[in-house]
Amino acid sequence: MTTTGNGRLRAATAQDGVALLDLWELLFDDADMQKSWRAHAAEWFARFVDDLDNARFPVIEVDGAIVATAIGTLELGVPNPQCTKGRTVRLANLITLPEHRGHGYGTALVLDVLSWARSIEADRVDLSATPEGKRLYDKLGFTLTSAPRMKCVL
Repeated sequence: MTTTGNGRLRAATAQDGVALLDLWELLFDDADMQKSWRAHAAEWFARFVDDLDNARFPVIEVDGAIVATAIGTLELGVPNPQCTKGRTVRLANLITLPEHRGHGYGTALVLDVLSWARSIEADRVDLSATPEGKRLYDKLGFTLTSAPRMKCVL
């Protein structure tokens, strides 16, 4: 556990599932979105919360409430010149409640995931940044790649 500002950085526990789902929901703009994702996300979180080799869930707690979080997950791929061991950590769902921004919580969360990524011998950390988050990631050494991110919804 680490203190940053008036918040406390710690690893999430299984008991934090509902609070994290509530924070993750704030990442989506669509008020009419399907809520079925929550059941899948709760099951996924329960499966990985204690799997320190494959996932990291740092949170910032202020006065007993979680106000910020991030996710790091290990993705295994084919080793290549840019990822010699084929071990990439995906940084996702970085969020701080608006009333708690400006205290360095995002920086602390990203640094925690970077430290964990090094500890599991990952080659790199990848993320998809919003325009609002780009400044933070630039400051921490992330660089823009030439490969655009694409997806196919199934």
